[in-house]
Amino acid sequence: MSIIAIFAPDMISFEIHAEDTASKARRGTLNTAHGAIETPIFMPVGTAGTVKAVHQRELKEDINAHIILGNTYHLYLRPGVDVLEKAGGLHQFMGWDRPILTDSGGYQVYSLSENRKIKEEGVTFKSRLDGSKHTFTPERVMDIQTSIGADIIMAFDECTPYPCSYQYAKDSMEMTHRWLQRCTTRMDQITSKYGHPQNLFGIVQGSTFQDLRQDSARFVADMDLPGNAIGGLSVGEPAEMMYEMTAATCEHLPWEKPRYLMGVGTPANLLEGSALGIDMFDCVMPTRNARNGMMFTTEGILNIRNLKWKDDFTPLDAGLEGYASQMHSKGYLRHLVRCNEMLGAQVASLQNLTFYSWLMLEARNRIAAGTFNSWKQEMVIKLMQRL
Repeated sequence: MSIIAIFAPDMISFEIHAEDTASKARRGTLNTAHGAIETPIFMPVGTAGTVKAVHQRELKEDINAHIILGNTYHLYLRPGVDVLEKAGGLHQFMGWDRPILTDSGGYQVYSLSENRKIKEEGVTFKSRLDGSKHTFTPERVMDIQTSIGADIIMAFDECTPYPCSYQYAKDSMEMTHRWLQRCTTRMDQITSKYGHPQNLFGIVQGSTFQDLRQDSARFVADMDLPGNAIGGLSVGEPAEMMYEMTAATCEHLPWEKPRYLMGVGTPANLLEGSALGIDMFDCVMPTRNARNGMMFTTEGILNIRNLKWKDDFTPLDAGLEGYASQMHSKGYLRHLVRCNEMLGAQVASLQNLTFYSWLMLEARNRIAAGTFNSWKQEMVIKLMQRL
């Protein structure tokens, strides 16, 4: 099978190559001006123009990251859009020639509940750096992301907390829909600053209420954007509830367009999400947990700080090729992490991202071979065990 959906000459294209008959998983290619993205894909998070503790060369050569993320909120505050524009956009600024996706800053606004005020016009918040006051509107966020220059940009939305009332979730969702309309209007008025197309994805909200999720999915789908995202999950709700909401949402999103589950997640989350028809994932977990000593491996999860690894001189992950997995032993990495050596964070982050990249590559291969679902069921159990 090879079905392609091309939306317009100035938009991305998405090609579906294979589907798993025992689940909703599919293998595809998302084509952008800065290269092709094989899906399902995990996207390393480069919040402030860097994937923490990982060099761009390692992202390309060791991890083979097809795409990375930048964060609108953080890049807006520092270095600022003026610097990014002078540099020629984020690609040039950070020396990255592959695709970039920027989120809208909506999640950061959500996390700043003590320092922000949400109104119909937009969100006013205080900078985490110096306390200065700023306002994000849908229009302003589109302008900022245009200055950043990402290949894929996200609509401005409100991420609801968990738990929240049905009425709050409904009111928030409807405002997010109105903001999406304003985002699309603004995008029609502006052009790329750097000579390559930028593609807007809408975001489905609705908290953990299935009828709201379905209503939101239909609304976002009707906007006929190049791709669609699912937001407001992985914010504290049980994993099974996240899967239930994801499944209910995917039923109403266009089959032929890429689907992005935002802020997710664990290796098990990635496999279960892929089985539900998700194409794109992102999360700070592999790098953040690495800096704290939690390692994801092909055999399960290990805490490298534990005493049991002190004199273990076997490779960090014997089942995984790559510099971090094979070059250093568990005992050596434990020493680095416990001594707070910078190399410890680097090796640990490289291992976790290499593992995530391998996991998605293996998922793509299994989908193509028609063995994804049975493999997924075995792997979810294996990868959740503590070593």
